[in-house]
Amino acid sequence: MSIISWIVLGLLAGVIAKVLLPGRDPGGLIGTTLIGVVGAFLGGWLSAKFLDRPISQDFYDGATWLSAIGGSLVLLIGYRILFGNSRERR
Repeated sequence: MSIISWIVLGLLAGVIAKVLLPGRDPGGLIGTTLIGVVGAFLGGWLSAKFLDRPISQDFYDGATWLSAIGGSLVLLIGYRILFGNSRERR
């Protein structure tokens, strides 16, 4: 996949992860895209390492999307564990 494809995949995976885990997280378009792209790499690594299922380079592969969304969810959960409700209004 090209760089543009990874960015689009990351943006969509980040948005889906934020919909599945609503709350006040680092946000905006850039934050969501970064969470999604890093989550896609993390999900692909976790899938290859622990599930013996390497992710293909095909943009339309379901396993690629599931690993990207799963990795994004892991990042959001990790963020919430580390920083809690630090963005909560006071």
